[in-house]
Amino acid sequence: MRILLAALLGQACFPQDLTFFSEKVYPALEAVQCRACHTRDGVASATRLQFPEKDAAEAQVRLFGLSLAPVGRLLIDKPTNRARHTGGERIEPGSPQEKLLERWVNMLAPLTEPALAALRSKLGAPTTARPNQLVRRLTHSQYNNTVRDLLGDFSRPAQRFPTEDYVDGFKNQLRNQSMPPLLIETYSTAAEKLALNAFRAGDVQGLIPCKPASAADAACRDRFIGSFGLRAFRRPLGKEEIARYRAAFDGRGDFLEGARAVVEAMLQSPKFLFHLEAGPDGRAVDHAIASRLSYLLWDSMPDAALLEEASKGVLRSAAGRERAALRLIDSPRFNESLDEFFNQWLRLDRLPTLSKERRRFPEFSSELAAAMGEETRLLLRHLVGNGRNFMELLTADYGFLSSDLASLYGLPAPGGQFELVKFPAGSARAGFLGQGAFLAAMSGPLETSPTARGIFVREQLLCQHVPPPPPGVDTNLPDPTEEKPSSRRQRLAAHVENAACASCHKLMDPIGFGLEGFDALGRWREKETILVHNSGNEREPAKKFELPVETGGEIAGLPGSAFTDARKLGAILAASPVCQECIVRQYFRYAFGRKETAADQETIAALFRTFRDSGFRFKDLVMAVVRSPELVRGLDDN
Repeated sequence: MRILLAALLGQACFPQDLTFFSEKVYPALEAVQCRACHTRDGVASATRLQFPEKDAAEAQVRLFGLSLAPVGRLLIDKPTNRARHTGGERIEPGSPQEKLLERWVNMLAPLTEPALAALRSKLGAPTTARPNQLVRRLTHSQYNNTVRDLLGDFSRPAQRFPTEDYVDGFKNQLRNQSMPPLLIETYSTAAEKLALNAFRAGDVQGLIPCKPASAADAACRDRFIGSFGLRAFRRPLGKEEIARYRAAFDGRGDFLEGARAVVEAMLQSPKFLFHLEAGPDGRAVDHAIASRLSYLLWDSMPDAALLEEASKGVLRSAAGRERAALRLIDSPRFNESLDEFFNQWLRLDRLPTLSKERRRFPEFSSELAAAMGEETRLLLRHLVGNGRNFMELLTADYGFLSSDLASLYGLPAPGGQFELVKFPAGSARAGFLGQGAFLAAMSGPLETSPTARGIFVREQLLCQHVPPPPPGVDTNLPDPTEEKPSSRRQRLAAHVENAACASCHKLMDPIGFGLEGFDALGRWREKETILVHNSGNEREPAKKFELPVETGGEIAGLPGSAFTDARKLGAILAASPVCQECIVRQYFRYAFGRKETAADQETIAALFRTFRDSGFRFKDLVMAVVRSPELVRGLDDN
């Protein structure tokens, strides 16, 4: 072994062998699309095989090759499907690709851990960089909240802005915050209306901090520009900025008209519309921290007390931020901010536009959809506000039910609206996955969608990205016929029979199959109703078939994950470290407006330890983010 180790660390065989991996084995694995699942956010993220970033440097690829040593023969047996592989057969047994894998496995087999460690050291630690996150645009929600707190305007103008797109699960992701012409135009229109309304009946909101002696009162003008600018830009104005807004103010003939012109101009400034975290002298660190705190915890601008703390420099330390955050968290605005995060993460925004086929679901209404969303929000507030284990989101054996929801769930009506109701012992319903907000939203107007329900669990609760279907693939399912009145599950078997679909649908559909006991509205059912229409005569009533529901499901790739209802699925997920850490990742993405990278793993791990060690109390996760160095990263402290 000494001779072998000397050879490995010298100029003998192994440097060339690492080249063999990066030039031969690695491209072969990529060619059969192993990367699609085996990444940090792939559906096989829980396995030992995780590819580096797509644009990884040569050294990182070689380190990845060395990391495969513990995998051993599974590196061959899994992709060839000799050992059960969730992704099916990716490499044909006996093929040239298999021979490449065999050669690499045989090269790694003799290496001891000290030898591997020495090789890793020789290659050097991989270097990864976080994306720059200093410039972020106000989201529509932040815009509405900011003009409310800045101007006392509750008109929510951003509801009429162009729709925001979801990227990486959220609307606030930096890489998607462009400024298309239509959005610029709506910002301009909104600024004009907001400024006009602010002074339509005089200074009713007290925006002017002094009583002007005349229309040309320069001292009062400057006080107004400085005080309003501090709040609008979330930092003190520089001398040049004050001079610029003096010019906008002067010559209006009336003090309120001058003030209106300043407000309109400031509301169109990038310094209002963006989190531009550097002042005119490059030294606005303290106010930038205040801004980051307020938009994280209130989804809005800093208040006067937080700006005062910024001016004293107390927010630079983790302890100072924590003290400030405790006050912000003890405000109703914190609940509103969390609502925004939860609405996006759990896609509760789909409920207001939810539709169901009227004849199949006559009890459905927009009021019932709103009640579904309220049930989820009340559960979340209960867990966060009372310091409960947040994993109860998936296991709660109770719900906050209205009379309509109780009827839908087959339970007695509560004494009042949205009271806490315990589910019967052995109920198939538990937590969010047993709520109408999930079951109805992740279904079609007429039928359930095991695929949609499965994708949600993979992407929102396990942080595993499911690739879209290949171009040109027909995603339509065969319609049931009188001769073959097949269930939804039976028709979805076409996904498995089609090689182009099978590898991904094996990862999604079985999760949804385990929830087929709930119909497209969220009611429990023992049988599935199939309607078959006579294509030759549309006026003829559809024939109805009642088929037994098969509810066996599993989370492929997660050992011991077979289940038959929402209660069992919730328990499996709540106990899974993959799901637990995914909650941390989702909040990280929302808090910092970007997806985590390899460089963030230490931060994610630290946040997760705090969350786990607290008994999964969500406020502890929030405070860990507040204390994290990531919250102040990138701010110019010179």
